[in-house]
Amino acid sequence: MTTATTDERDLAQLQREHGSALFHFLLGLTFGDRQRAEDLLQETLVRAWQHPEAFDAPYDSMRPWLFTVARRLAIDARRSRQARPTEVSDAVLESAPAQDDTADSAVHALDVREAVSTLSPEHRAVLVQIYFRGLSVGETAQALGIPAGTVKSRSYYALRLLSRNLPGYSSRSSTLSSASRDTASATST
Repeated sequence: MTTATTDERDLAQLQREHGSALFHFLLGLTFGDRQRAEDLLQETLVRAWQHPEAFDAPYDSMRPWLFTVARRLAIDARRSRQARPTEVSDAVLESAPAQDDTADSAVHALDVREAVSTLSPEHRAVLVQIYFRGLSVGETAQALGIPAGTVKSRSYYALRLLSRNLPGYSSRSSTLSSASRDTASATST
């Protein structure tokens, strides 16, 4: 069974008469996307080719029928794009910044928590105030009700104990330790 299609000469005539106006109409519906407008124009002409009965309609012109078909195709295409996620090309993926591995930071955080829990309550209280709450030596001394010199001493010894309890972190801990001493001496003066 063969289906009737529009004669090629009629289709070419239709494209000559209405193609430009239809393209500009579709360009507006696609927000200036020429590629999409061309695709929709082509699909509209395919529909005209598939439906020769539209040529026999009582219209003076095929333009209303063409514009209605084109508008419906544009709406369907837009709904289709919104229904599925946007495709990402390899170039976009290559230019995207690499995300840090959160597993490593979680493991480090657990290690530090465990090591801090082995400290005496006095040493732990000083580290919590200085490193986790961001207080200065003077503020920590006031919050804990102890002299500033005691805060410095406890933070020094607490960091030393942590460097022993955190194998593999020793170079990092010594940097923290010297940084904490510098911070402690700078804030106490």
